[in-house]
Amino acid sequence: MKSTKPFLLFFSAVITLSSCTAISQKKANQSSLKDAYKNDFYIGTALDINQIEEKDAKTTQLIAKEFNSITPENIMKSMFLQPEENKFDFNVSDKYVAFGQKHNMFIHGHTLVWHSQLAPWMTKIKDSASMANMMTNHITTVVKRYKGKIDSWDVVNEALNEDGTLRKSVFLKTYGKEFLTLAFKTAEKADSKVDLYYNDYNLCNAKKRQGAVELVKNLQKSGAKIDGIGEQGHWHLDTPTLEEIEKTILDFSALGIKVAFSELDISVLPSPYGLQGAEISQRFENNEKMNPYPKSLPDSMQVKLAQRYADIFKLFLKHKDKISRVTFWGVNDTQSWLNDFPIKGRTDYPLLFDADLKSKKAYFSVLDIKNN
Repeated sequence: MKSTKPFLLFFSAVITLSSCTAISQKKANQSSLKDAYKNDFYIGTALDINQIEEKDAKTTQLIAKEFNSITPENIMKSMFLQPEENKFDFNVSDKYVAFGQKHNMFIHGHTLVWHSQLAPWMTKIKDSASMANMMTNHITTVVKRYKGKIDSWDVVNEALNEDGTLRKSVFLKTYGKEFLTLAFKTAEKADSKVDLYYNDYNLCNAKKRQGAVELVKNLQKSGAKIDGIGEQGHWHLDTPTLEEIEKTILDFSALGIKVAFSELDISVLPSPYGLQGAEISQRFENNEKMNPYPKSLPDSMQVKLAQRYADIFKLFLKHKDKISRVTFWGVNDTQSWLNDFPIKGRTDYPLLFDADLKSKKAYFSVLDIKNN
């Protein structure tokens, strides 16, 4: 008689695997990112205009289920809010705030002062008095409109060079280094209760981080209100190290301010010439070596991405008393700005949800830290 033992073992294995999959799926269905981390810090995402206007019901459902904080990806930058002098357009930004209110979310404003995506007329200002008037009017008008509705603002974005010195922006050239104090004091005057942040990338790099530390100290000495620092977190699979990330948390929290990871994504692609950060003016030519996964991300890389996210979130939980918010820079991979940066036409896979809005291994790795 032919033995049935191999068949029974196979059948048992299938049943066990199916049961584990069902249990894992059930666990996933019972939780979400925002529920898992509700006692630790806000879990946020950046919204593009289509998501703000709820063009796709499936995407809206996912955002509402997984996140309890939102940031506008582009629509609150000056070129959109005040494209011409004294001509403000709040149509989409009003919808953004309404979206957050509808879904009971923490609403973050991004950004009041930034040298990039600046309204063209602002770049032509040549004297300090005109710059002061422009900044005061823009900040006051925008912040007052959303007083009591927006919970925190990126007041100034990316004002530092990689060596920690101030970037030679139009604000620095025409007004001087005190443009930072002017911006924060003006925002506080418009809404004294809203949290005010300075936001930048590559703060894990020692020189730039020290520059940011001095920037915060100078604001504090001047009597300006600054509540937190936003570390953008445009990182890679192997850089920065966990030790470098931890150093940023410790250095900034030592100043008595909150730490937010404001634009988190993990690139899985090779970086040309070791480029790090988010200097959007940099561009390189595309080629096969720089775009190794044009169709899909191999399972081996999915595993690496999942482990990287797990390690990072374990560190975040270690310092949850210092961290106010962790925001992913986009909802899913197709939305990510990294598909075009710093090489146009590449396909990157930096987020927790894929092109079809399905949860990736990285999603479950972040969730499992809290569920286990």
